[in-house]
Amino acid sequence: MKVKLTTGTIALSALMLTSTALGGAPKPVQHIEVNASRFSFEPHEITVKKGDPVTITMHSTDVTHGLVIEELGIRTEVKKGQSEDLTLTPGEVGNFEGRCAHFCGKGHGSMIFTVHVVD
Repeated sequence: MKVKLTTGTIALSALMLTSTALGGAPKPVQHIEVNASRFSFEPHEITVKKGDPVTITMHSTDVTHGLVIEELGIRTEVKKGQSEDLTLTPGEVGNFEGRCAHFCGKGHGSMIFTVHVVD
């Protein structure tokens, strides 16, 4: 019994030291809901912090839509009535523009989504 307790204590201590050495507890993930419908994203722009993890849940309400933001490594497609989670941790500050990646009709070209990454 003492061996198990000691091994567990050593493992827990090592985990705590590793966490402290790597900058403490992990940052909470920011969650943002985005609705895609003909012919816009709502919201059409978001602001996130550099180095902070963020999950964007994209919903499609009417037809298949997509989202591509090459600089942030985002590429997804969402079918009508479904959702897709995109998780990223931005590594640089800037404004990154994305577009609908699936032709959804005449106004498809106006579907722009902007991610502002700040310090």
